[in-house]
Amino acid sequence: MSADNRYFYEPSKGHGLPHNPLNAIIGPRPIGWIASRNAQGQRNLAPYSFFNCFNYDPPIIGFASTGWKDSVANIVETGEFVWNLTTRSLAAQMNQTSAALPHGTDEFEFAGLTPIAGNIVKADRIAQSPVSFECKLSQCIQLTAANGDKIDTWLVLGEVVAVHIEKYLLSAEGIYQTALAEPVLRAGGPSAYYGISDEQRFDLHRPTL
Repeated sequence: MSADNRYFYEPSKGHGLPHNPLNAIIGPRPIGWIASRNAQGQRNLAPYSFFNCFNYDPPIIGFASTGWKDSVANIVETGEFVWNLTTRSLAAQMNQTSAALPHGTDEFEFAGLTPIAGNIVKADRIAQSPVSFECKLSQCIQLTAANGDKIDTWLVLGEVVAVHIEKYLLSAEGIYQTALAEPVLRAGGPSAYYGISDEQRFDLHRPTL
């Protein structure tokens, strides 16, 4: 404990806590539920908790994978993927798709999910998910440490080329209703997730100078 009563640690020397607090502090985080196909057409579906949106125009989203996993290999091979929104009603099935299944297993079938072909990309959407983004690969970047050492983590960025939204999530004015979708957000530790609600909403407007 430091003099100002704050817990202090240097990550390279370990955090000294029961669980690494990093992903609990940077959270809750949206889930990247990523669907892809390899060149032979084999489907893959996996959730990534290091996920977010990085640009408006063109819209670019991305996720980070620790290790060169099937999702990364498929996306680099085909240049395509689909992001699907994880909702509260789909949380258990999302969690099932995180299982370390034998190579070649179809996670859609394993989790009881229905694939729908994309309009533009060949990767499948999840029929049960109310929002999906069809994406084209823009960059796949191997991360490096501050000293330049390469890390076995890959940042996959994709341009959103098609958007699917269930109409019930749009108000009469055409505004997307974030809380109504009941998105699931990942937190820290081995099992923590969160939801959001309109009761927790507050509004701030940018100051004008």
